[in-house]
Amino acid sequence: MARIAVIGAGMGAMAAAARLAVAGHRVVVYERGRTHGGGVGLFEKDGFRFDTGPGLLRLPAVYRDLFVKTGKETLEQTVRLTQVDPAVRHLFADGTDVLLPNASRAGVVQALDGAFGAGAGERWSDLVNRAREVWDATRRPLLEEPLRTDWRVLGSDPYPAAAPARRGRFGGLFGRGGGHPRVPTLAEVARRELADPRAAALLESHALAHGLDPRTAPASATVLPYVEQTFGTWYVGGGMRALADALYERCGKRKVEFRFEAEVTGIVEKDGRAAGVELADGTVAEADTVVSDIDPALLPALLGGQEPWREGEDVRPGPGPGGGPAGRLSVFLALRGGRPGDAVHRTVVHTPDREAELTAVFGERNPSCPRPTVTVLRPDDPATRPDDGHEAVTLSAVVAPHGPVDWADGEAVAQGADRLITAAEAAIPGLRDRILWREVRTPRDTAADTGVAGGSVPGPALAGAEGRYLRPANVTRLPGLYLAGGWSHPGGGLAHAGMSGALVAGLIVEGQDWRGSQ
Repeated sequence: MARIAVIGAGMGAMAAAARLAVAGHRVVVYERGRTHGGGVGLFEKDGFRFDTGPGLLRLPAVYRDLFVKTGKETLEQTVRLTQVDPAVRHLFADGTDVLLPNASRAGVVQALDGAFGAGAGERWSDLVNRAREVWDATRRPLLEEPLRTDWRVLGSDPYPAAAPARRGRFGGLFGRGGGHPRVPTLAEVARRELADPRAAALLESHALAHGLDPRTAPASATVLPYVEQTFGTWYVGGGMRALADALYERCGKRKVEFRFEAEVTGIVEKDGRAAGVELADGTVAEADTVVSDIDPALLPALLGGQEPWREGEDVRPGPGPGGGPAGRLSVFLALRGGRPGDAVHRTVVHTPDREAELTAVFGERNPSCPRPTVTVLRPDDPATRPDDGHEAVTLSAVVAPHGPVDWADGEAVAQGADRLITAAEAAIPGLRDRILWREVRTPRDTAADTGVAGGSVPGPALAGAEGRYLRPANVTRLPGLYLAGGWSHPGGGLAHAGMSGALVAGLIVEGQDWRGSQ
């Protein structure tokens, strides 16, 4: 039985901890904050309940596998998991209103034809078919396996339109020599293959929701709508925080120890490998293995100034130029009046000026966007509100992180919240008159909770762009030190965090020759 110290109590950390404990190891989690979940937080007031992190789940199979492998109760026996149908409503500045069904290819085609005109659905379906090739080519190397030591082969974009000549199953993705062909960005794919600017905006909104600039994101980002449309969108009763609570409880049942308000200030090295952690109070906790679920950019300070990844072999943290990072501005609204029976769980209200929005988020000067793209979440869940005479609504938009924008400026925060509310009135007529109170959460708050500079939110790993959208490998230069969580391979998102925990547990239990799930 090995002693394993885990830094941070995020979803990736807990996913790894539960699996490692089942394998017979003694696992202790050290969290600088007062609670578990990392970015999957909770705000409660006056009987209202809001997720401070993601509000929906995709690829629930990741957590189904985790709960099956770590105990008797399945995921569905532990939390209330339901499909969101319709999956999403899209509202455009010209008044176009389109409802997309959950996990229905034919239904999406019909909806887009009805909203954008005949042929729009077929063009979208053709694009999703090409995105399926991206999924087939990258599912194992980007999601189910540790990052390859020859990770540069993932720098070639597998999107079919990117390379006219393709050999074998993986074609240009794993081909050798000859350099990379000219690869279109996601925005170029949208304009070229969808024709209608509203359909293009719909595609680009999937990238923006993950904090990616569609003008520079690789064409492989088409896999994002493919995953949502194919595997569906799911809601956890009580909000996504209930999933974090369930995972924390599962860890407890597997005898994982949690020590909160225990900040790690150093990683102990002995005989050339990780040998424990040093805490802020000066104590040292010895361990045979250390798993870190914090931003890898923070690790040099814990390693005496040394970087955790191997030069020339592993990937440095963060996306490439133009790929972020970005933060999120959220407004929690306590509303008087019940939720209408025909209300849609998720509505995306599109900006009338996408270029201005992208410049505001990703540009060097970061001006304010008069009308950002706003996601409106209205869960039909009694656990989120004090009674049926009230409603809890969350508004969110992707924004520049703290630093480029001063999110400590109260006036700027208030103006940003007002812009989100103005946009959301297209989805909820009379919204302002129903507001009892509002709570605003900025990237500065995210930074305070997670320790990530600027409060940025990590996006998923993507192939293409010469590897700029990959994340640091789970294995580091220091034997015995592993990386988990959204800032490590395979990137951000609830499902990806669960995958990172599975990968780290596999590497520790099976050894570094382990090549991933079977």
